[in-house]
Amino acid sequence: MFGKLRLFARRIKRELLVYYFVLKDPRTPKPAKFLLWLAIGYAFLPFDIIPDFIPVIGQLDDIIIVPGLIVLALKLVPKEIVEDCRIRVENVGKDKRSP
Repeated sequence: MFGKLRLFARRIKRELLVYYFVLKDPRTPKPAKFLLWLAIGYAFLPFDIIPDFIPVIGQLDDIIIVPGLIVLALKLVPKEIVEDCRIRVENVGKDKRSP
């Protein structure tokens, strides 16, 4: 069970690093950068569209809105840029493992 959880955490960390590289890439379209920053801001700001104290629905908006913004942003980014960023993330991982 902990192995699956650890693997899931690694995937999330890798995907977040890919999004970081996409944000920093000068070839990324401005609307995509805006949507990614909006997703980050929405995830970390203390207020929501639907307050968290409302049971179920309050947390559900975070689970739907943030990934939705990320998916929409990545659809605006050319596939070559995302693939380049994924390769960069893999290379970062290899650099850390080599002595």
